[in-house]
Amino acid sequence: MLTRAPERGFNGVVIVEWFNVSAYMDAGVEWVYTHTELVRGGYAWVGVSAQCAGVTGSALPPEGPAPGGLQAWDPTRYGTLQHPGDDFSYDIFSQAGQAIAELFPGARLVAAGMSLGAHRLTTYVNAIDPLAQVHDGFLIHSRMGAAAPLVLSDPPAFDPTPVPFRDDPRVPVLALLTETDVVTLGYGAARRPDGPALRVWEIAGAAHADTYAEAGAAHDMTRLDPARLAAALAPRRRAAGFDFGHTVNAAPQHHYVANAAVHHLARWVRDGTPPPHAPRLELRPGSSAALARDAFSNALGGVRTPWMDAPTAVLTGISPNDGLIERLFGETVPFDAATLETLYPGGAADYLEAFGAATDAAVAAGFLLPADADEIKALAAASYQTATV
Repeated sequence: MLTRAPERGFNGVVIVEWFNVSAYMDAGVEWVYTHTELVRGGYAWVGVSAQCAGVTGSALPPEGPAPGGLQAWDPTRYGTLQHPGDDFSYDIFSQAGQAIAELFPGARLVAAGMSLGAHRLTTYVNAIDPLAQVHDGFLIHSRMGAAAPLVLSDPPAFDPTPVPFRDDPRVPVLALLTETDVVTLGYGAARRPDGPALRVWEIAGAAHADTYAEAGAAHDMTRLDPARLAAALAPRRRAAGFDFGHTVNAAPQHHYVANAAVHHLARWVRDGTPPPHAPRLELRPGSSAALARDAFSNALGGVRTPWMDAPTAVLTGISPNDGLIERLFGETVPFDAATLETLYPGGAADYLEAFGAATDAAVAAGFLLPADADEIKALAAASYQTATV
């Protein structure tokens, strides 16, 4: 377990992250997307090496160390670690939570996981939590339609069957989804309406992975100048070590809405105040895998942010490339000068007025945080100047 905690001002909530092991090593992707809220809000955060790949670099217990994983990264420190395999991952995560509860007496524990971590936590919420009863809430971030098995087959095989959340979660669950998750990764076929202990937020214009996670977050520790962040978020065609044939999703709404999700979920587990209900992304009639779009080709419905309601580009989680990595990063298609002039005839002044109003509306609706509003507006000013130079 990797622990980060404030020296003072602890707010009583511990985010317990199921490390993502998609790259056969532990990755704290939830930390990447939400660290600005976690740091300023006084949260503690603990990342848990629940899965075999994060420890050994292999999906199954190997005969010796494999590339990746803690054993290969630091053999002196971690070489003696053993992992019995992912069939044990759920109980490992439960026992980690029990240890964390002892480390932070009286704290509320919010389990969180993104992508492959969410894949495992979906099964944990549905089948393990009613028995284990360790955590006080769950942030299921960017899950797919399917859910992880309780027991791995040999050899491991992926079951694509859509699995909804159970209709009676024991504790609050907030599911945070992007366009990629709903359409490309199949969550649209596993949708369930909100319930007393379930909220689902589907973010319009967001991709499963994006330029913020790839480049912006590393420079953003709550005090970064907006102009520098805008430069880090400049549209690019390279991500995750690959050259793409298109510009990946470059807008940061995924990050800022994730901040709001953490904030609302923490309040829900502390005092029972639930997050707001969110409209779902609109899908074409009769389809669970095609978005309805406006005249500018941006998605309709979903959690609205100023990047969608005062747009300067087509922003989508749907990639034109179906490669294993490429399909996760969505796409950005900047508007041409004629479209921008039609939308904002007064130039930057008109744009920033519209963007500011949309930001205020998203804050009022609860999907952006007041603490982020000034930075968002300043980032828009810097980004618009960069895009129109």
